[in-house]
Amino acid sequence: MIDKENGGTKTVKNLSVEMIMMMIASAANHLQNHKQAINDLNVFPVPDGDTGTNMSLTFGAAAASVKGMEADTPAEVLEALAKASLRNARGNSGVILSQILRGIAGVVQGDEFGVAEIKEAAAGARDTAYRAVMKPTEGTILTVIREVADFAQETYQQAESAEKFLESLLTAGKESLERTPEILPVLKQAGVVDAGGKGIVTLLEGAVLALQQGAPVALSDEAAADAPKAAVTETINEEIRFLYCTEFLIHKEPDRKINQFSAAIKSKGDCMLVIEDEEIVKVHIHTNHPGYVLEQALKLGELTNLKIDNMKYQHEEKIAGQIPAEEPAAEQKKYGFAAVATGDGMRELFKSLHVDRVVEGGQTMNPSTQDLLDAVQAIPAENVFILPNNKNIILAAEQVDALTGKNVVVIPTKHVPQGIAAMMGFSEEDEVEDNVLSMSDMAESVRCGQVTFAARKSSVDGFAIKKGDILGIADGTILCTGQKMDEVCMTLAEQLVTDESGVLSLYYGADASEAEANRIGELLEASYEEMDVSVLYGGQAVYPYLIAVE
Repeated sequence: MIDKENGGTKTVKNLSVEMIMMMIASAANHLQNHKQAINDLNVFPVPDGDTGTNMSLTFGAAAASVKGMEADTPAEVLEALAKASLRNARGNSGVILSQILRGIAGVVQGDEFGVAEIKEAAAGARDTAYRAVMKPTEGTILTVIREVADFAQETYQQAESAEKFLESLLTAGKESLERTPEILPVLKQAGVVDAGGKGIVTLLEGAVLALQQGAPVALSDEAAADAPKAAVTETINEEIRFLYCTEFLIHKEPDRKINQFSAAIKSKGDCMLVIEDEEIVKVHIHTNHPGYVLEQALKLGELTNLKIDNMKYQHEEKIAGQIPAEEPAAEQKKYGFAAVATGDGMRELFKSLHVDRVVEGGQTMNPSTQDLLDAVQAIPAENVFILPNNKNIILAAEQVDALTGKNVVVIPTKHVPQGIAAMMGFSEEDEVEDNVLSMSDMAESVRCGQVTFAARKSSVDGFAIKKGDILGIADGTILCTGQKMDEVCMTLAEQLVTDESGVLSLYYGADASEAEANRIGELLEASYEEMDVSVLYGGQAVYPYLIAVE
Protein backbone atom coordinates (compact mmCIF):
# COMPACT_ATOMS: atom_id res chain seq x y z
CA MET A 1 0.00 0.00 0.00
CA ILE A 2 1.25 3.51 -0.81
CA ASP A 3 2.23 5.42 2.32
CA LYS A 4 1.11 8.97 1.51
CA GLU A 5 2.58 10.51 4.64
CA ASN A 6 6.09 9.03 4.46
CA GLY A 7 6.39 8.05 0.80
CA GLY A 8 7.17 4.57 -0.47
CA THR A 9 5.07 1.58 0.47
CA LYS A 10 4.12 -0.23 3.64
CA THR A 11 2.78 -3.70 4.32
CA VAL A 12 -0.82 -3.96 5.51
CA LYS A 13 -1.22 -6.89 7.85
CA ASN A 14 -4.61 -5.89 9.27
CA LEU A 15 -7.30 -3.77 7.67
CA SER A 16 -8.47 -0.83 9.76
CA VAL A 17 -11.97 0.64 9.77
CA GLU A 18 -10.70 3.53 7.63
CA MET A 19 -9.16 1.14 5.10
CA ILE A 20 -12.33 -0.90 4.82
CA MET A 21 -14.40 2.25 4.27
CA MET A 22 -11.97 3.31 1.54
CA MET A 23 -12.14 -0.15 -0.08
CA ILE A 24 -15.95 -0.10 -0.05
CA ALA A 25 -16.07 3.32 -1.74
CA SER A 26 -13.47 2.24 -4.29
CA ALA A 27 -15.29 -1.02 -5.08
CA ALA A 28 -18.56 0.88 -5.61
CA ASN A 29 -16.92 3.37 -8.00
CA HIS A 30 -15.06 0.66 -9.89
CA LEU A 31 -18.25 -1.33 -10.41
CA GLN A 32 -20.16 1.76 -11.53
CA ASN A 33 -17.37 2.55 -14.01
CA HIS A 34 -17.63 -0.94 -15.54
CA LYS A 35 -21.34 -1.69 -15.20
CA GLN A 36 -22.08 -1.29 -18.91
CA ALA A 37 -19.33 -3.72 -19.84
CA ILE A 38 -20.91 -6.19 -17.41
CA ASN A 39 -24.37 -5.54 -18.86
CA ASP A 40 -22.96 -6.31 -22.31
CA LEU A 41 -22.06 -9.83 -21.18
CA ASN A 42 -25.73 -10.77 -21.33
CA VAL A 43 -25.96 -14.13 -23.10
CA PHE A 44 -28.93 -13.20 -25.27
CA PRO A 45 -28.22 -10.43 -27.81
CA VAL A 46 -31.22 -8.40 -26.62
CA PRO A 47 -31.19 -4.90 -25.10
CA ASP A 48 -32.10 -6.02 -21.58
CA GLY A 49 -28.80 -6.99 -19.96
CA ASP A 50 -28.92 -5.50 -16.48
CA THR A 51 -26.56 -7.51 -14.26
CA GLY A 52 -24.06 -4.67 -14.02
CA THR A 53 -26.79 -2.14 -13.31
CA ASN A 54 -28.38 -4.30 -10.63
CA MET A 55 -25.12 -5.06 -8.86
CA SER A 56 -24.00 -1.43 -9.08
CA LEU A 57 -27.28 -0.10 -7.68
CA THR A 58 -27.26 -2.69 -4.90
CA PHE A 59 -23.67 -2.14 -3.79
CA GLY A 60 -23.64 1.59 -4.54
CA ALA A 61 -26.62 2.27 -2.29
CA ALA A 62 -25.14 0.11 0.47
CA ALA A 63 -21.77 1.88 0.17
CA ALA A 64 -23.46 5.27 0.38
CA SER A 65 -25.26 4.20 3.56
CA VAL A 66 -22.00 3.43 5.40
CA LYS A 67 -20.04 6.41 4.09
CA GLY A 68 -18.88 8.51 7.02
CA MET A 69 -20.46 6.27 9.64
CA GLU A 70 -18.82 6.15 13.04
CA ALA A 71 -17.59 2.63 13.74
CA ASP A 72 -15.06 1.16 16.13
CA THR A 73 -14.52 -2.18 14.40
CA PRO A 74 -14.55 -3.61 10.85
CA ALA A 75 -17.40 -5.87 11.94
CA GLU A 76 -19.67 -2.87 12.53
CA VAL A 77 -19.03 -1.50 9.06
CA LEU A 78 -19.55 -4.84 7.34
CA GLU A 79 -22.75 -5.50 9.28
CA ALA A 80 -24.18 -2.13 8.23
CA LEU A 81 -23.10 -2.75 4.63
CA ALA A 82 -24.81 -6.13 4.56
CA LYS A 83 -28.08 -4.82 5.98
CA ALA A 84 -28.19 -1.92 3.53
CA SER A 85 -27.41 -4.21 0.60
CA LEU A 86 -30.37 -6.46 1.40
CA ARG A 87 -32.84 -3.58 1.37
CA ASN A 88 -31.36 -2.18 -1.82
CA ALA A 89 -30.93 -5.52 -3.62
CA ARG A 90 -32.11 -5.50 -7.24
CA GLY A 91 -32.46 -8.52 -9.47
CA ASN A 92 -31.06 -11.98 -8.86
CA SER A 93 -27.47 -10.76 -9.07
CA GLY A 94 -28.15 -8.00 -6.54
CA VAL A 95 -29.81 -10.38 -4.09
CA ILE A 96 -26.96 -12.89 -4.39
CA LEU A 97 -24.49 -10.05 -3.85
CA SER A 98 -26.39 -9.03 -0.70
CA GLN A 99 -26.13 -12.61 0.53
CA ILE A 100 -22.38 -12.64 -0.15
CA LEU A 101 -22.05 -9.49 1.97
CA ARG A 102 -24.30 -11.01 4.62
CA GLY A 103 -22.06 -14.08 4.73
CA ILE A 104 -18.98 -11.89 5.18
CA ALA A 105 -20.57 -9.89 7.98
CA GLY A 106 -21.81 -13.03 9.69
CA VAL A 107 -18.34 -14.42 10.38
CA VAL A 108 -16.30 -11.28 11.01
CA GLN A 109 -15.95 -10.70 14.75
CA GLY A 110 -13.57 -8.77 16.98
CA ASP A 111 -11.35 -5.80 16.30
CA GLU A 112 -8.93 -7.29 13.76
CA PHE A 113 -9.42 -8.01 10.09
CA GLY A 114 -6.37 -9.74 8.73
CA VAL A 115 -5.54 -12.84 6.70
CA ALA A 116 -7.39 -15.30 8.94
CA GLU A 117 -10.52 -13.12 9.00
CA ILE A 118 -10.43 -12.66 5.21
CA LYS A 119 -10.26 -16.43 4.80
CA GLU A 120 -13.30 -16.86 7.09
CA ALA A 121 -15.13 -14.04 5.29
CA ALA A 122 -14.64 -15.76 1.93
CA ALA A 123 -16.02 -19.00 3.35
CA GLY A 124 -19.00 -17.19 4.87
CA ALA A 125 -19.71 -15.48 1.55
CA ARG A 126 -19.60 -18.81 -0.29
CA ASP A 127 -21.82 -20.69 2.15
CA THR A 128 -24.47 -17.98 2.49
CA ALA A 129 -24.66 -17.37 -1.26
CA TYR A 130 -25.20 -21.06 -2.01
CA ARG A 131 -27.89 -21.34 0.67
CA ALA A 132 -29.77 -18.41 -0.86
CA VAL A 133 -30.24 -20.15 -4.22
CA MET A 134 -32.57 -23.15 -4.35
CA LYS A 135 -30.96 -24.62 -7.48
CA PRO A 136 -27.39 -23.33 -7.75
CA THR A 137 -26.02 -23.16 -11.27
CA GLU A 138 -22.30 -23.65 -11.72
CA GLY A 139 -20.39 -21.43 -14.12
CA THR A 140 -21.92 -18.34 -12.50
CA ILE A 141 -21.13 -15.88 -9.72
CA LEU A 142 -21.56 -18.79 -7.30
CA THR A 143 -18.72 -20.72 -8.87
CA VAL A 144 -16.42 -17.71 -8.73
CA ILE A 145 -17.09 -17.01 -5.04
CA ARG A 146 -16.75 -20.72 -4.21
CA GLU A 147 -13.43 -21.13 -5.98
CA VAL A 148 -12.07 -17.95 -4.39
CA ALA A 149 -13.13 -19.23 -0.95
CA ASP A 150 -11.53 -22.62 -1.62
CA PHE A 151 -8.33 -20.93 -2.74
CA ALA A 152 -8.34 -18.79 0.39
CA GLN A 153 -8.63 -21.88 2.58
CA GLU A 154 -5.76 -23.59 0.79
CA THR A 155 -3.31 -20.68 0.77
CA TYR A 156 -3.98 -18.36 3.71
CA GLN A 157 -1.17 -19.78 5.83
CA GLN A 158 1.39 -18.70 3.25
CA ALA A 159 0.03 -15.14 2.94
CA GLU A 160 2.44 -12.35 3.89
CA SER A 161 -0.21 -9.72 4.63
CA ALA A 162 -3.88 -8.88 4.19
CA GLU A 163 -3.08 -6.81 1.12
CA LYS A 164 -1.03 -9.53 -0.59
CA PHE A 165 -3.65 -12.12 0.34
CA LEU A 166 -6.43 -10.05 -1.28
CA GLU A 167 -4.28 -9.61 -4.38
CA SER A 168 -3.91 -13.38 -4.66
CA LEU A 169 -7.66 -13.84 -4.19
CA LEU A 170 -8.29 -11.34 -6.99
CA THR A 171 -6.02 -13.37 -9.29
CA ALA A 172 -7.88 -16.55 -8.31
CA GLY A 173 -11.19 -14.82 -9.02
CA LYS A 174 -10.09 -13.69 -12.47
CA GLU A 175 -8.92 -17.20 -13.31
CA SER A 176 -12.20 -18.67 -12.09
CA LEU A 177 -14.15 -16.16 -14.17
CA GLU A 178 -12.23 -17.15 -17.31
CA ARG A 179 -13.25 -20.78 -16.70
CA THR A 180 -16.99 -20.09 -16.50
CA PRO A 181 -17.59 -20.66 -20.25
CA GLU A 182 -16.11 -24.14 -19.92
CA ILE A 183 -18.57 -24.94 -17.14
CA LEU A 184 -21.71 -23.34 -18.55
CA PRO A 185 -22.16 -24.17 -22.26
CA VAL A 186 -24.47 -21.25 -22.97
CA LEU A 187 -21.66 -18.85 -22.05
CA LYS A 188 -19.25 -20.58 -24.40
CA GLN A 189 -21.81 -20.53 -27.18
CA ALA A 190 -22.29 -16.79 -26.74
CA GLY A 191 -18.54 -16.16 -26.36
CA VAL A 192 -18.79 -14.41 -22.97
CA VAL A 193 -17.88 -14.98 -19.32
CA ASP A 194 -20.52 -14.91 -16.59
CA ALA A 195 -21.79 -11.38 -15.94
CA GLY A 196 -22.39 -11.91 -12.20
CA GLY A 197 -18.95 -13.41 -11.79
CA LYS A 198 -17.47 -10.44 -13.63
CA GLY A 199 -19.32 -8.16 -11.22
CA ILE A 200 -17.90 -9.79 -8.09
CA VAL A 201 -14.37 -9.78 -9.56
CA THR A 202 -14.79 -6.08 -10.43
CA LEU A 203 -15.79 -5.29 -6.85
CA LEU A 204 -12.79 -7.16 -5.46
CA GLU A 205 -10.52 -5.44 -7.96
CA GLY A 206 -11.80 -2.03 -6.90
CA ALA A 207 -11.11 -2.86 -3.26
CA VAL A 208 -7.58 -4.09 -4.01
CA LEU A 209 -6.80 -1.00 -6.12
CA ALA A 210 -7.71 1.20 -3.15
CA LEU A 211 -5.16 -0.61 -1.00
CA GLN A 212 -2.50 -0.45 -3.70
CA GLN A 213 -2.87 3.26 -4.42
CA GLY A 214 -3.97 4.46 -1.00
CA ALA A 215 -7.16 6.07 -2.31
CA PRO A 216 -10.47 4.99 -3.84
CA VAL A 217 -10.81 4.47 -7.57
CA ALA A 218 -12.22 7.68 -9.05
CA LEU A 219 -15.75 7.64 -10.43
CA SER A 220 -15.64 8.52 -14.13
CA ASP A 221 -17.74 11.44 -15.37
CA GLU A 222 -19.62 9.15 -17.73
CA ALA A 223 -20.42 6.66 -14.97
CA ALA A 224 -21.61 9.42 -12.62
CA ALA A 225 -23.90 10.88 -15.27
CA ASP A 226 -25.29 7.47 -16.21
CA ALA A 227 -26.50 6.52 -12.74
CA PRO A 228 -29.90 4.79 -13.24
CA LYS A 229 -32.99 6.36 -11.75
CA ALA A 230 -34.55 4.67 -8.75
CA ALA A 231 -37.79 2.77 -9.27
CA VAL A 232 -40.95 4.56 -8.21
CA THR A 233 -44.43 3.60 -7.21
CA GLU A 234 -47.02 5.67 -8.97
CA THR A 235 -50.68 6.12 -9.68
CA ILE A 236 -51.57 6.74 -13.30
CA ASN A 237 -53.74 9.75 -14.11
CA GLU A 238 -54.93 9.60 -17.71
CA GLU A 239 -57.99 10.51 -19.72
CA ILE A 240 -60.61 7.81 -19.27
CA ARG A 241 -62.20 6.72 -22.56
CA PHE A 242 -64.44 4.00 -21.15
CA LEU A 243 -66.31 4.91 -17.98
CA TYR A 244 -67.36 1.62 -16.45
CA CYS A 245 -65.03 -1.00 -15.05
CA THR A 246 -67.25 -4.07 -15.40
CA GLU A 247 -66.43 -7.48 -13.99
CA PHE A 248 -68.42 -10.59 -13.13
CA LEU A 249 -68.50 -14.37 -13.23
CA ILE A 250 -70.54 -16.42 -15.69
CA HIS A 251 -71.65 -19.85 -14.50
CA LYS A 252 -71.89 -21.15 -18.02
CA GLU A 253 -74.28 -23.77 -19.26
CA PRO A 254 -72.78 -27.03 -20.56
CA ASP A 255 -71.45 -26.92 -24.11
CA ARG A 256 -71.72 -23.11 -24.33
CA LYS A 257 -68.73 -21.57 -26.15
CA ILE A 258 -67.24 -18.18 -25.26
CA ASN A 259 -65.87 -17.30 -28.70
CA GLN A 260 -69.03 -15.51 -29.88
CA PHE A 261 -69.34 -13.69 -26.55
CA SER A 262 -65.75 -12.42 -26.72
CA ALA A 263 -66.19 -11.34 -30.33
CA ALA A 264 -69.42 -9.51 -29.50
CA ILE A 265 -68.01 -7.40 -26.67
CA LYS A 266 -64.42 -6.75 -27.76
CA SER A 267 -65.38 -3.69 -29.81
CA LYS A 268 -67.29 -2.21 -26.86
CA GLY A 269 -64.31 -1.35 -24.67
CA ASP A 270 -60.72 -2.06 -23.74
CA CYS A 271 -58.67 -3.86 -21.04
CA MET A 272 -60.79 -6.91 -21.83
CA LEU A 273 -59.97 -10.19 -20.14
CA VAL A 274 -62.10 -13.31 -20.55
CA ILE A 275 -60.75 -16.30 -18.60
CA GLU A 276 -62.50 -19.65 -18.85
CA ASP A 277 -62.36 -22.96 -17.03
CA GLU A 278 -64.74 -25.91 -17.18
CA GLU A 279 -67.59 -24.21 -15.30
CA ILE A 280 -66.78 -20.53 -14.80
CA VAL A 281 -65.94 -17.61 -17.08
CA LYS A 282 -64.36 -14.59 -15.38
CA VAL A 283 -64.93 -11.36 -17.30
CA HIS A 284 -63.30 -7.95 -16.97
CA ILE A 285 -63.76 -5.04 -19.39
CA HIS A 286 -63.75 -1.24 -19.45
CA THR A 287 -66.81 -0.17 -21.43
CA ASN A 288 -69.37 2.55 -21.94
CA HIS A 289 -72.07 -0.10 -22.44
CA PRO A 290 -72.11 -2.47 -19.43
CA GLY A 291 -75.73 -3.35 -20.14
CA TYR A 292 -74.83 -4.71 -23.56
CA VAL A 293 -71.95 -6.72 -22.10
CA LEU A 294 -74.22 -8.27 -19.48
CA GLU A 295 -76.89 -9.05 -22.05
CA GLN A 296 -74.37 -10.97 -24.13
CA ALA A 297 -73.06 -12.75 -21.04
CA LEU A 298 -76.53 -13.97 -20.07
CA LYS A 299 -76.56 -16.02 -23.25
CA LEU A 300 -73.87 -18.20 -21.67
CA GLY A 301 -75.36 -18.68 -18.21
CA GLU A 302 -76.09 -17.11 -14.83
CA LEU A 303 -74.07 -14.14 -13.55
CA THR A 304 -72.59 -13.64 -10.07
CA ASN A 305 -70.01 -11.38 -8.39
CA LEU A 306 -71.20 -8.48 -10.52
CA LYS A 307 -69.31 -5.22 -9.99
CA ILE A 308 -69.55 -2.02 -12.06
CA ASP A 309 -67.50 1.07 -11.10
CA ASN A 310 -67.63 4.51 -12.69
CA MET A 311 -63.90 5.15 -13.05
CA LYS A 312 -64.21 8.80 -14.09
CA TYR A 313 -66.31 9.62 -11.02
CA GLN A 314 -63.87 7.89 -8.70
CA HIS A 315 -60.89 9.52 -10.43
CA GLU A 316 -62.31 13.05 -10.20
CA GLU A 317 -63.26 12.66 -6.55
CA LYS A 318 -59.81 11.39 -5.72
CA ILE A 319 -58.17 14.31 -7.51
CA ALA A 320 -60.47 16.74 -5.69
CA GLY A 321 -59.50 15.23 -2.37
CA GLN A 322 -63.00 13.95 -1.53
CA ILE A 323 -61.67 10.38 -1.39
CA PRO A 324 -58.37 9.85 0.44
CA ALA A 325 -55.52 8.51 -1.70
CA GLU A 326 -55.15 5.60 0.69
CA GLU A 327 -57.42 3.92 3.17
CA PRO A 328 -56.80 4.96 6.78
CA ALA A 329 -54.14 2.80 8.35
CA ALA A 330 -56.59 1.59 10.99
CA GLU A 331 -59.00 0.22 8.39
CA GLN A 332 -57.00 -2.85 7.47
CA LYS A 333 -58.43 -5.09 4.80
CA LYS A 334 -57.68 -8.77 4.48
CA TYR A 335 -55.93 -8.71 1.11
CA GLY A 336 -53.75 -6.30 -0.84
CA PHE A 337 -51.67 -6.49 -4.00
CA ALA A 338 -48.43 -5.04 -5.33
CA ALA A 339 -47.38 -5.70 -8.92
CA VAL A 340 -44.28 -4.77 -10.90
CA ALA A 341 -44.86 -3.42 -14.39
CA THR A 342 -43.63 -0.92 -16.92
CA GLY A 343 -45.73 0.78 -19.57
CA ASP A 344 -48.84 2.88 -18.98
CA GLY A 345 -51.10 0.28 -20.54
CA MET A 346 -49.81 -2.50 -18.31
CA ARG A 347 -50.08 -0.33 -15.21
CA GLU A 348 -53.65 0.61 -16.08
CA LEU A 349 -54.55 -3.06 -16.55
CA PHE A 350 -53.29 -3.91 -13.08
CA LYS A 351 -55.07 -0.98 -11.49
CA SER A 352 -58.30 -2.02 -13.18
CA LEU A 353 -57.85 -5.43 -11.54
CA HIS A 354 -57.69 -3.72 -8.12
CA VAL A 355 -53.95 -3.96 -7.60
CA ASP A 356 -53.18 -1.45 -4.84
CA ARG A 357 -49.67 -0.46 -5.84
CA VAL A 358 -47.89 -0.76 -9.18
CA VAL A 359 -44.11 -0.56 -8.80
CA GLU A 360 -42.37 0.74 -11.88
CA GLY A 361 -39.93 -1.84 -13.17
CA GLY A 362 -39.21 -4.81 -15.38
CA GLN A 363 -36.42 -5.59 -17.83
CA THR A 364 -33.40 -3.26 -17.40
CA MET A 365 -35.14 -1.62 -14.43
CA ASN A 366 -35.49 -4.10 -11.59
CA PRO A 367 -36.95 -2.53 -8.42
CA SER A 368 -35.07 -3.08 -5.18
CA THR A 369 -36.27 -5.01 -2.17
CA GLN A 370 -36.77 -1.61 -0.48
CA ASP A 371 -38.97 -0.40 -3.36
CA LEU A 372 -41.16 -3.46 -2.96
CA LEU A 373 -41.15 -3.14 0.82
CA ASP A 374 -42.27 0.50 0.55
CA ALA A 375 -45.17 -0.57 -1.67
CA VAL A 376 -46.19 -3.33 0.74
CA GLN A 377 -46.03 -0.99 3.75
CA ALA A 378 -48.27 1.52 1.98
CA ILE A 379 -51.02 -1.04 1.40
CA PRO A 380 -53.55 -1.21 4.28
CA ALA A 381 -53.85 -4.98 4.29
CA GLU A 382 -52.90 -7.89 6.53
CA ASN A 383 -51.88 -10.13 3.63
CA VAL A 384 -50.12 -8.65 0.61
CA PHE A 385 -49.49 -10.57 -2.60
CA ILE A 386 -46.51 -9.47 -4.70
CA LEU A 387 -46.53 -10.16 -8.43
CA PRO A 388 -42.91 -9.64 -9.59
CA ASN A 389 -43.74 -10.35 -13.25
CA ASN A 390 -40.09 -10.94 -14.08
CA LYS A 391 -37.86 -13.86 -13.18
CA ASN A 392 -35.10 -11.44 -12.20
CA ILE A 393 -37.31 -9.76 -9.58
CA ILE A 394 -38.66 -12.85 -7.82
CA LEU A 395 -35.66 -13.28 -5.52
CA ALA A 396 -35.75 -9.62 -4.43
CA ALA A 397 -39.48 -9.91 -3.75
CA GLU A 398 -38.95 -12.97 -1.58
CA GLN A 399 -36.80 -10.91 0.81
CA VAL A 400 -39.67 -8.56 1.70
CA ASP A 401 -41.57 -10.86 4.06
CA ALA A 402 -38.73 -10.88 6.61
CA LEU A 403 -38.66 -7.06 6.66
CA THR A 404 -42.31 -6.39 7.55
CA GLY A 405 -44.89 -7.52 10.08
CA LYS A 406 -47.39 -8.19 7.30
CA ASN A 407 -47.85 -11.58 5.71
CA VAL A 408 -46.22 -11.20 2.30
CA VAL A 409 -46.82 -13.85 -0.35
CA VAL A 410 -44.89 -13.86 -3.62
CA ILE A 411 -46.65 -15.41 -6.60
CA PRO A 412 -43.61 -16.16 -8.82
CA THR A 413 -44.92 -14.64 -12.04
CA LYS A 414 -42.27 -14.27 -14.72
CA HIS A 415 -44.18 -12.04 -17.13
CA VAL A 416 -46.87 -9.36 -16.87
CA PRO A 417 -49.50 -11.54 -18.62
CA GLN A 418 -48.92 -14.18 -15.92
CA GLY A 419 -49.50 -11.51 -13.29
CA ILE A 420 -52.74 -10.46 -14.96
CA ALA A 421 -53.90 -14.09 -15.07
CA ALA A 422 -52.95 -14.54 -11.40
CA MET A 423 -55.22 -11.63 -10.44
CA MET A 424 -58.07 -13.29 -12.32
CA GLY A 425 -57.55 -16.35 -10.10
CA PHE A 426 -57.99 -14.41 -6.86
CA SER A 427 -61.13 -14.73 -4.74
CA GLU A 428 -61.89 -12.44 -1.79
CA GLU A 429 -63.76 -15.27 -0.07
CA ASP A 430 -60.89 -17.77 -0.17
CA GLU A 431 -58.17 -18.18 2.44
CA VAL A 432 -54.57 -17.26 1.70
CA GLU A 433 -53.45 -20.82 0.96
CA ASP A 434 -56.32 -21.41 -1.47
CA ASN A 435 -55.61 -18.14 -3.26
CA VAL A 436 -51.94 -19.02 -3.57
CA LEU A 437 -52.87 -22.24 -5.31
CA SER A 438 -55.50 -20.75 -7.62
CA MET A 439 -53.42 -17.68 -8.51
CA SER A 440 -50.34 -19.79 -9.16
CA ASP A 441 -52.34 -22.21 -11.30
CA MET A 442 -53.75 -19.35 -13.36
CA ALA A 443 -50.28 -17.85 -13.82
CA GLU A 444 -48.77 -21.16 -14.86
CA SER A 445 -51.49 -21.67 -17.46
CA VAL A 446 -50.09 -18.74 -19.45
CA ARG A 447 -47.21 -19.15 -21.89
CA CYS A 448 -45.59 -15.86 -22.82
CA GLY A 449 -43.34 -15.00 -25.72
CA GLN A 450 -41.41 -11.79 -26.33
CA VAL A 451 -40.48 -10.13 -29.60
CA THR A 452 -37.55 -7.72 -29.74
CA PHE A 453 -34.54 -6.64 -31.80
CA ALA A 454 -31.04 -8.10 -31.53
CA ALA A 455 -28.67 -5.63 -29.90
CA ARG A 456 -25.54 -7.27 -31.26
CA LYS A 457 -24.20 -10.01 -33.49
CA SER A 458 -24.29 -13.40 -31.79
CA SER A 459 -24.75 -17.13 -32.16
CA VAL A 460 -27.35 -18.49 -29.72
CA ASP A 461 -29.72 -21.48 -29.71
CA GLY A 462 -28.57 -22.51 -33.18
CA PHE A 463 -29.27 -19.11 -34.76
CA ALA A 464 -26.63 -16.94 -36.44
CA ILE A 465 -27.95 -13.56 -35.35
CA LYS A 466 -27.08 -10.18 -36.82
CA LYS A 467 -27.57 -6.87 -35.06
CA GLY A 468 -31.07 -5.60 -35.80
CA ASP A 469 -32.62 -9.02 -36.44
CA ILE A 470 -36.08 -9.52 -34.98
CA LEU A 471 -36.11 -12.24 -32.31
CA GLY A 472 -38.95 -14.36 -30.94
CA ILE A 473 -38.17 -15.60 -27.42
CA ALA A 474 -39.99 -17.83 -24.91
CA ASP A 475 -38.90 -19.52 -21.69
CA GLY A 476 -35.39 -18.13 -22.03
CA THR A 477 -34.88 -19.61 -25.51
CA ILE A 478 -34.75 -17.93 -28.90
CA LEU A 479 -37.37 -19.74 -30.96
CA CYS A 480 -37.28 -17.79 -34.20
CA THR A 481 -35.63 -14.88 -35.98
CA GLY A 482 -36.50 -12.82 -39.02
CA GLN A 483 -36.61 -9.47 -40.75
CA LYS A 484 -40.37 -8.84 -40.72
CA MET A 485 -42.25 -8.18 -37.49
CA ASP A 486 -45.50 -9.85 -38.55
CA GLU A 487 -43.71 -13.03 -39.67
CA VAL A 488 -41.78 -13.37 -36.41
CA CYS A 489 -44.95 -12.78 -34.37
CA MET A 490 -46.83 -15.41 -36.34
CA THR A 491 -44.00 -17.95 -36.06
CA LEU A 492 -43.65 -17.34 -32.33
CA ALA A 493 -47.40 -17.69 -31.80
CA GLU A 494 -47.37 -20.97 -33.69
CA GLN A 495 -44.82 -22.37 -31.25
CA LEU A 496 -46.76 -21.13 -28.21
CA VAL A 497 -50.24 -22.34 -29.18
CA THR A 498 -51.25 -25.91 -28.30
CA ASP A 499 -54.41 -27.93 -28.88
CA GLU A 500 -55.63 -26.86 -25.42
CA SER A 501 -55.09 -23.12 -26.00
CA GLY A 502 -58.21 -20.98 -25.96
CA VAL A 503 -57.07 -17.37 -25.54
CA LEU A 504 -54.30 -15.43 -27.29
CA SER A 505 -53.42 -11.87 -26.23
CA LEU A 506 -51.08 -9.59 -28.17
CA TYR A 507 -49.69 -6.73 -26.06
CA TYR A 508 -48.01 -4.01 -28.08
CA GLY A 509 -45.38 -1.80 -26.51
CA ALA A 510 -44.11 1.76 -26.64
CA ASP A 511 -42.11 1.10 -29.81
CA ALA A 512 -44.96 -0.52 -31.76
CA SER A 513 -47.78 1.26 -33.58
CA GLU A 514 -51.45 0.56 -32.99
CA ALA A 515 -51.99 0.10 -36.73
CA GLU A 516 -49.29 -2.56 -36.99
CA ALA A 517 -50.55 -4.29 -33.85
CA ASN A 518 -54.10 -4.46 -35.23
CA ARG A 519 -52.80 -5.83 -38.53
CA ILE A 520 -50.89 -8.59 -36.73
CA GLY A 521 -53.97 -9.21 -34.61
CA GLU A 522 -56.03 -9.76 -37.74
CA LEU A 523 -53.49 -12.27 -39.02
CA LEU A 524 -53.64 -14.12 -35.71
CA GLU A 525 -57.45 -14.16 -35.75
CA ALA A 526 -57.46 -15.59 -39.25
CA SER A 527 -55.00 -18.33 -38.26
CA TYR A 528 -56.68 -19.22 -34.95
CA GLU A 529 -60.39 -18.91 -35.63
CA GLU A 530 -61.33 -21.10 -32.66
CA MET A 531 -59.39 -18.95 -30.22
CA ASP A 532 -60.27 -15.65 -28.56
CA VAL A 533 -57.64 -13.20 -29.91
CA SER A 534 -57.21 -9.78 -28.26
CA VAL A 535 -54.93 -6.86 -29.08
CA LEU A 536 -54.09 -4.81 -25.99
CA TYR A 537 -51.94 -1.74 -25.46
CA GLY A 538 -49.21 -2.40 -22.91
CA GLY A 539 -46.75 0.40 -23.56
CA GLN A 540 -43.88 -1.78 -22.30
CA ALA A 541 -40.27 -0.99 -23.14
CA VAL A 542 -37.66 -3.32 -24.67
CA TYR A 543 -40.22 -5.70 -26.22
CA PRO A 544 -42.44 -4.23 -29.00
CA TYR A 545 -44.74 -7.23 -28.62
CA LEU A 546 -45.64 -9.76 -25.95
CA ILE A 547 -47.72 -12.78 -26.94
CA ALA A 548 -49.62 -14.55 -24.16
CA VAL A 549 -51.37 -17.87 -24.77
CA GLU A 550 -53.58 -19.68 -22.28
